[in-house]
Parts: sequence; C-alpha cells; structure tokens
Amino acid sequence: MQPTVLLVGMGITAASALESLGAVARLVGVVRPAAADDAVAKRAQTLSIPVFADASSAGLRAAVEQLSPDCVVVSSYDRILKPELLRLSRFVNVHYSPLPRYRGRANVNWAIINDEPVTAITIHVIAPGLDAGNILFQELMPLGPRDTIGEVYRRLNELQQRHLGPTVLRYLQGFGGHPQQESAASYGCTRLAHDGLIDWSAATRRIDCLIRALDEPFPGAFTYLQDKRLIVWRAAPLEPAPLYSGRIPGRVVGIYPAQGAVDVLTGDGVLRLFEVQLESAARVQASMIIRSVRTSLGLSIPELLDQIRTLQQRLDALGS
Repeated sequence: MQPTVLLVGMGITAASALESLGAVARLVGVVRPAAADDAVAKRAQTLSIPVFADASSAGLRAAVEQLSPDCVVVSSYDRILKPELLRLSRFVNVHYSPLPRYRGRANVNWAIINDEPVTAITIHVIAPGLDAGNILFQELMPLGPRDTIGEVYRRLNELQQRHLGPTVLRYLQGFGGHPQQESAASYGCTRLAHDGLIDWSAATRRIDCLIRALDEPFPGAFTYLQDKRLIVWRAAPLEPAPLYSGRIPGRVVGIYPAQGAVDVLTGDGVLRLFEVQLESAARVQASMIIRSVRTSLGLSIPELLDQIRTLQQRLDALGS
C-alpha cells in the first residue's frame, strides 16, 4: 500500500512538491491558504485531494489529527513547528539552501544577494529548532552570474519534483539520514518589502545582485525618482565602465532611447537600467521615464527638506 502524506505548501514550491509526492504516495490533503484562482489548489481538486485553507499552527494541527498521515511534508511554511505537533506524525521539510548554512527565511534571495556561487535543495527530517534535523537528501545547484530569483526557483523546483517523493519514501522505509554539522550553521533573517531599497553608493555588483534577487515573483528592488517609488526590474553592470573621478552615486550619466537604457553611477561603477516601473504604472523601458542627466535616483535630503518646508507653510496658512 502507498503511504499517506499530508503536504503543507504555502509558496511557489508547492506545485512541484505535490506532483513529486503524488507519484509515490497517497496525498490525503494539502494545507494551503488558496485564493480562488490558485493553480495548486485547482490541481489538488482535480486529483480529489482535499485542500485545508487554514494554514495557522492550530489549523495544521487539526488537519494532522483528522488525517493521521504516515508523513507530513512541508514545502514552504512560515512557522516553526512545536514539539507537541511533531509527536503526532513524522515530518519532513524541503529547504532551498545547503543546510546547515542559510537556515531560516528568504534563503534563496539571500544567496543571490550575497553573490554565492551555489545554492541547494535539502530535504531533512523536522526536529525541534530552526531547520534542524537529519539530512535525508542534498544536491548543490550552481548560481549563474545573471540568474534571477525566478529562474533559480524554477530549477530548484525541478530538483524537488525529481527527488522529494523518492526521498520521503526512503525515509518511511527506514532511512534516518545524516546529522547536520551544527558548528557550520548560519542563518538568514526575514526580508521585508522595504529591504529592497537600492543603496546607490554600494558596489555595482551588489546592486545588481539585489535587483536579480527581488525579481518576480517578489516585489522588486526599488529606488526613488523625485518623490515616487521606482522599481528596477532589469539592469546589468556596464562593463567596461567609464572612469568617473567625480562621482555622485545615483546620478544619471547616460540616456539611450534606441536601447531604452539609462546609465546610473554606483559606488564603484555604472549600472545600466533597462526596465523600470513607477508606482501604479506599467513596466516600461528606463529611457521612457528618466530623461535627463541632471536626474539623481534615490532619496534626496534637500528635496525632502523642501517638501517638509512646503507642508509646514501650508499648515501654517491653514492655522492662520
């Protein structure tokens, strides 16, 4: 008989996890807060797999108690499972990093931001602690110099689809895995949307990594054009870059309408912008929005002070 498995999947890794597990086990449920047009929920319903929309800790516990699965497989979940829940079944987690390095949150984003040469898929037994537990399977995956977060997730999801089901089956047949080396552990903290603010005084490569790490399906790295948020979706370091002995990071130094491109000074070079998006507007070529080499991107203290003075004058006028 096939083992019974409950899948917990809240993010963009759930679809390939569902397909991989469905090939070797009987999926008795999927825990996922699904929207009406959610592709994973629709796929589960097509396969007659119940979807449990309550992804809270209490909701997950209720699902485990109701279904009594042979194994609970977690592929993207934003909570640490408590020991009393772990006693109810066997739990396996999929983590896209080379554990014990990059435990915690946003590990794929951090790997690109930090310009790592590789990331990994790690499948491990869930034990008390953050991404602790024996490693059942791990495969490193190279990161290319122009990889975006979407492309990296696509390749990692392919690895998950190939290896998750067989690894869980092997675990249920008695394979216990290998302990993690605690002395080698490192951690990634949660990333928030405002952490995507571009620091133009940083190195060109670091800014480029940030932009690629926050590409879709993430909200994008951003700067400011005057007082409006400007998302930078596509850019690349200009190589070789002209040498600027006089340098103001964020200053526009070249506009190329034929290519749709705009060159911006960084802390050590030039970043060429290709595709940007002003708040509440469509994505367009950078040269359609940025049209002057007198433009500086980023928050300007003089401009902010001018706006504060203007607001203060208006408040004073209202009070007089």
